[in-house]
Amino acid sequence: MSQRSEVLLVTKGHPFDRAAFFGLFDGLPDVGWTHVEHPAAEALFAPDEARRFDAFVCYDMPGIRFHPDRAPDFPAPDPRLKARLESLVDEGFGFVFLHHAIAGWPAWEGYAELLGGRFLYMPGTLRGVARPDSGYRHGVTHTVRVLRDHPVTAGVPASFDITDELYLYEVFDDSVEPLLASDHEFTAGNFYSAARVVRDQKMFDNEGWSHAPGSNLIGWTRTVGKSRIVYLQCGDDPVAYANPHFQRLLANAIHWVSHREQ
Repeated sequence: MSQRSEVLLVTKGHPFDRAAFFGLFDGLPDVGWTHVEHPAAEALFAPDEARRFDAFVCYDMPGIRFHPDRAPDFPAPDPRLKARLESLVDEGFGFVFLHHAIAGWPAWEGYAELLGGRFLYMPGTLRGVARPDSGYRHGVTHTVRVLRDHPVTAGVPASFDITDELYLYEVFDDSVEPLLASDHEFTAGNFYSAARVVRDQKMFDNEGWSHAPGSNLIGWTRTVGKSRIVYLQCGDDPVAYANPHFQRLLANAIHWVSHREQ
């Protein structure tokens, strides 16, 4: 049996079914959790405050201010928060980032580098290259393929089906260790424009929107210094939460990142 992992579960910035999501964490084997929202969460990113936890699970989307009648603002993080997060990584604290967390802190490119990619609500520049806004598609039933044996994929079948939201987004393929790929076709015609929603208030719209074919990776790991990082694109809603293979991946990811290199 795995050693118990105590995690800080960080949310805010994107709506979700709270009862179902917290129920998911109640059911994970050998995982205890404490929930905190932004901005209160930011104080707990200090290493001294974080030491009672084994890892952080981020289901948040900080650094975006949405407006009902215009494009969102992307405030930069407080330099103290950046320093705290960098200190956690230096000390080897593990992180699991879930689903929409990959859109967090658009004004901080280093955050995208930490996660291994980015979902862009608006067109922007990433790694010195102009990028279009990203795409989304809810309720896609697709097949996930496990790409390699790894502690995060232990006990997960070689392929499985899940119904979930998918993203046409930016993945830093040269900086991640791929774990999971989808059989969905990641082309613009299969997704909707994120900017049309947040700038133009048009859901499920891709007319005139252009985006190059994107990565089919939906799960990966990174090791930054002593810190283990996992990103799982899965986890939009209660249908996804209920998938036993996603549950296994999530529990495995938490236990893996909770181990700190000495």
